[in-house]
Amino acid sequence: MIFPCIDLMDGKVVQLIQGREKALEADSPEEMLRQFAPFPEIQVIDLDAAMGRGSNDALVQMLAGKAAVRVGGGVRTVERASTLVEQGARKVIVGTAAFTSNGINATLLSAMADAIGRDRLLVAADSLGGHIVVKGWTESTSLAAEDVLHLLEPYCSGFLCTYVDKEGMMRGTDLEWFRRLRAATELEITAAGGITTIEEVRALLSMNVHAALGMAIYTGRLPLEDLIPLNHDMI
Repeated sequence: MIFPCIDLMDGKVVQLIQGREKALEADSPEEMLRQFAPFPEIQVIDLDAAMGRGSNDALVQMLAGKAAVRVGGGVRTVERASTLVEQGARKVIVGTAAFTSNGINATLLSAMADAIGRDRLLVAADSLGGHIVVKGWTESTSLAAEDVLHLLEPYCSGFLCTYVDKEGMMRGTDLEWFRRLRAATELEITAAGGITTIEEVRALLSMNVHAALGMAIYTGRLPLEDLIPLNHDMI
């Protein structure tokens, strides 16, 4: 499945390069919601919340109330995860809080899974330089995603895996990394980070990996009219 992305910062829809440099501002969240209406589900990330410098709660709630969305960014407590579900989020993505300095945060993940249901919980295992990164991709851990996915499986229904090395750069992604991740778990995997061409999207779908698309859509490199038929083929 293909998930178009709505990334929120300062009340606007944006796209960043490697989570740091703002590359563009898009149309309003309402307009992007209209454009993405043909897709069964949309990925919404609150970048301000992820970076610990505020939130876009009202916009997240609006989007969750109007479309099927999976929401991430700053989900660090059971209460936050529960609130997002109450607001209409189909799935909740937890990243930073899922990890400790040297392993996974099993206590918190277990509590989240109990509160909202394991089927609604996704873990973001985002990688830069071969290691999982947290806190808005500003801090690196000692963990490699392919080594810990099996440890996370009891608490979630799948993973969002961003190849941060190429995020927003429009230079292609690392399909081999996603093949290794696919071999490491039988749960759902959603790929993100640098996906630029329709061939890459097809390659990911062929290995049973979903694709979360941002920059390539917003720049017109991957027109929505080309992606919609691919999504329908997967349903």
